[in-house]
Formats: sequence, structure tokens, C-alpha cells
Amino acid sequence: MRLWSLHPAHLDGKGLVACWRESLLAQAVLGGRTRGYRSHPQLVRFRALDDPLSAIGAYLTGLAAEATARGYRFDRDRIVQPARHRDGGDDLGDVPLMPVTDGQLAFEWSHLGRKLAGRSPEDTERWRASDPAPHPLFDVVPGRIEDWERP
Repeated sequence: MRLWSLHPAHLDGKGLVACWRESLLAQAVLGGRTRGYRSHPQLVRFRALDDPLSAIGAYLTGLAAEATARGYRFDRDRIVQPARHRDGGDDLGDVPLMPVTDGQLAFEWSHLGRKLAGRSPEDTERWRASDPAPHPLFDVVPGRIEDWERP
């Protein structure tokens, strides 16, 4: 399971679809609707919040917005607690931003580059020409790779 801290615009099509499916699984885990993946380290940061379902809903809303921008049709009805986008942009309404370290973002950026190099030359070129930006749910703070990451 990879719940990217990176903005979904950086993901290739396969990565975006995989992240959607894995995030729906994370939503089920956080909502107590499945037994698998309960100890997955990617969920630590969501569980630390007062309202994990609202946060994963905002995360999924950000993915769905990117999918719509690309012409994909993700079923938004599957989001238990969707965030309300304002003005069609990245603003996720009243959902508090989650911190992510710049070290974590840099780690994920490199990880994504390796994945793209192996499966998508066009997206690799786009990746090389851009700089990492976070998913709209995250606020970048100084720090090293997150403790929950398994490099």
C-alpha cells in the first residue's frame, strides 16, 4: 500500500488508479470494515488524527479531482466522508492539513522516479521536468524521512 504524499498530478495513470484502490482499502481499514492491513505503517499518520475517516476522505477527494481532470471516472460515492473542494481547486475545505516532512517528500519523489523509469518513459520525462509538490491534504514541514516509512 502506498498512500503518496506527492500531488496526484505527479502520478502516471497506473499509479493514480493504484493509489485510488489502495486508498479505498485504507478507508475500509480506518473505518473498521476489514481485518487486513490493520497494522500497515502508511496508516500511522491518519490514525494519529482526531478524525482519520475525514482525512482519508479528503485524500480520496484529491485523487478523484485529479482523475476527473484527466478524464477518468472514479466513483466518488465510495468516499465515506468526502471533502468539499472550494472553487474546483486543490483547497479541501475545512479539513485540517496534515504535516509531511520535506525529507519524506524527497524520498517519495525519488521512489516515484524509479517507478516511472521502469514503466512509463513519457511520464519519466514529465517527472524530470517538474518539482515535487504535495497532495493538497499535506503541509510540508522541515524534517527527515517519516518514522513510519519503510525504505
